[in-house]
Amino acid sequence: MRKLSVFGATGTIGDNALDLVGRYPDKFEIEVLTAHENVEKLAALARVHKPSLVVVSDPECQPSLASALSDLPIKVEAGAQALVDAACVPVDLVVMGIVGFAALGPSLAAVRYADAVALANKECLVVSGAMLMETAARHATRLLPVDSEHNGVFQLLDGRDGDTPSKIVLTASGGPFRDMSLDDMAQVTPEMAIAHPNWTMGAKISVDSATMMNKGLEVIEAAWMFDLGPAQIDVLIHPQVAVHGLVYFNDGSVIGQLGTADMKTPISVALAWPDRLDWKPEPLDLLSLGSLDFMAVEEARYPCFFLARQALASGGIMPAVLNAANEVAVAAFLDGRIGFTEIGAIVDDCLQNAPDGDVRSLEAVLEIDARTRRLAETRCASYMLGASMAKTRGGV
Repeated sequence: MRKLSVFGATGTIGDNALDLVGRYPDKFEIEVLTAHENVEKLAALARVHKPSLVVVSDPECQPSLASALSDLPIKVEAGAQALVDAACVPVDLVVMGIVGFAALGPSLAAVRYADAVALANKECLVVSGAMLMETAARHATRLLPVDSEHNGVFQLLDGRDGDTPSKIVLTASGGPFRDMSLDDMAQVTPEMAIAHPNWTMGAKISVDSATMMNKGLEVIEAAWMFDLGPAQIDVLIHPQVAVHGLVYFNDGSVIGQLGTADMKTPISVALAWPDRLDWKPEPLDLLSLGSLDFMAVEEARYPCFFLARQALASGGIMPAVLNAANEVAVAAFLDGRIGFTEIGAIVDDCLQNAPDGDVRSLEAVLEIDARTRRLAETRCASYMLGASMAKTRGGV
């Protein structure tokens, strides 16, 4: 019986992980479930999976969650520190499905106390890759990637400790605006951006996919996860999303991992590793696909992707600055405060005006993150003011 903690239990990763767990009651036991503020869903999941601890990150939600579970012997905690404490509960596997920078503290704790961490959060490695990898190595904790592309590369390299790849290729769908004219992209709405053509994801990740910042963050994640230099990581747009990863070896061989666009596949790999779960997925039908197409990433269409590559090449605090600026800009776009094409402009501005500092400690990372967020919020406000003034002039 494998003991699990699922962080972000009410999100997409949590949904898929717990669906698989529920199919194998003889293989998995849930110790901890966490969510941000979805009390009703978290309480329902707790009744099904009977964890010993549930945590909601929003402290204001604790009373209602405690009331909903008052008839069960389940401990209810709340707040950011409670998430970190929950990650210290010894388990066989932590599924880290918290979105964004908020996962950093719990992830750093999880790699100290869990045997393995299934990492569905790329931002932790982006902002603090050296610290997270060094901590995991020091505690002999295995990091298992859940992103479909990284999971594909992981499967290709698993058991090949002596085979160093010359490079890897991550694929990308290109998002919902792959074929849209560049002029029309300025008119993209949040509703349009979150309508991903292939994957079912949360709003923030869907916007990141549309800008391809998501893939840029994944390049940085891959550099840490697989100990590769920037020049060893390529990205190709692949509309059919059948090929998730390719590995090139020095002898000229290229091997690839293929599968359907279903997040349960990489999650099942992480849950069962080094074994596999026979969960009866829909098999990939190559004949129905007809063809497999690949194309280069256009800088004019996806500036955020190239900003991420620039941040990786610069190193130091730049990936942390990139991530903080992007989180603020995406939130502003989803709130209707800035336009879609202004996301990249704000991130670029923050990279060019990055604060001084380092990322050698958690406190230092938190400081860089906070300072960058303040800068990004200022830039968002400037764009809003400019747009308001332009609208006023146009109405005169």
